[in-house]
Amino acid sequence: MRFTIIGGGFGGVKAALEIAKNPRNHVTVITDKTDLQFYPALYSTATGKSRLQSWIPLGLIFSDKSNIDVLIDKVDSIDPMKKKVFASSGNSYEYEKIIISLGSVTTYFGIPGLDRYAFGIKSEQEIAELKRHLFHEMTEGQSTGNRYVVIGGGPTGVELAASLGSYIRRLRKRYKLPHARIGVTLVEAAPRLLPKMHPYTSKKVTRQLRRMGVSVELNKKVEKATVDGITINGRPLSSHTVIWTSGVANNPFFEKNSHFFEFSRNGKVVVDEYLKTKEGIYVIGDNAFTPFSGLAQTALYDAQFIAKNFDRGQRKKSLRKYRPKQPALVVPVGDKWAAFEWHFIRFYGRPALFVRRIADMIGYVDFLPISKAYNIWKSQDEYQEDYFTPSPRTK
Repeated sequence: MRFTIIGGGFGGVKAALEIAKNPRNHVTVITDKTDLQFYPALYSTATGKSRLQSWIPLGLIFSDKSNIDVLIDKVDSIDPMKKKVFASSGNSYEYEKIIISLGSVTTYFGIPGLDRYAFGIKSEQEIAELKRHLFHEMTEGQSTGNRYVVIGGGPTGVELAASLGSYIRRLRKRYKLPHARIGVTLVEAAPRLLPKMHPYTSKKVTRQLRRMGVSVELNKKVEKATVDGITINGRPLSSHTVIWTSGVANNPFFEKNSHFFEFSRNGKVVVDEYLKTKEGIYVIGDNAFTPFSGLAQTALYDAQFIAKNFDRGQRKKSLRKYRPKQPALVVPVGDKWAAFEWHFIRFYGRPALFVRRIADMIGYVDFLPISKAYNIWKSQDEYQEDYFTPSPRTK
């Protein structure tokens, strides 16, 4: 049977690997990226650690899979009647069964200036732009202890805020700049950090960040951004480095093809108990309206579920209904402390950090043989000095 997958993220790549275990199946993956982006590691790469941990070439993942083809193209629209998808290249592709796993995109909630003045860390391009900006400050001697502002108190914002101060200090030392106070501020609109986790975990993480010197601003709504900083709750906050980690929306593909899909109130695609939206069309991961959508572990779980059901269908067995599975959450706060939470189990400190390290290794093994996964996993401890042309971002 022929399967088409749109999207080269966690869900799409994992689904391809699982479906291709049956040599009679043929899988075509259509994606506009040549790498699998390993989202849990992005904050680490953004603060000076190795690039290898964050981007895994699809050619490496699929190197021994003769029944998987990868097409680098961007799909714009779908026609369920003709069973075709149409790409920005002008090409069209027929499908028998199609899995859509396009991931989410950044949204700025209409806050004036954020799209222009805030940096991000959700892609290689955004991380390179942020680093170029920081290196320019250092090489030009412009950094004299500026405040660095991270917006968004979810896992990514917490991880970045905890690592940013030590990264800036390392850069200052490298460029032989005089000692200066490094001010990192984390801004969250909700009453507490990590609002999807237990209040006690939020309290512990907030306390740990403050011990590390991070200023935590809660119940503070960002109202606008300018070249000189942001305004929160009517108060200006000066900074030339504002990093936006909050705000995600469903992929624009679905809005462009809205007449073919039904949507939930949060803009995600309504799927049935088999993750199907129309005959032959399946939506998984961040794009699907399921209880734990938006987490990397959920995308992997969805991919495995759907592949197993395809296999059951091919063997004339009854299909299984989708049962959401709550993933464990582990949030690193610096290099020596983390918070772990799963159902009623919670623990903190080095034991939680150890669990996160093991979870990352398992994450790489989901896509690669153990030897290759281990080589990437151990690169997490390596610093990578990037050298960019010292040209500032145009504001």
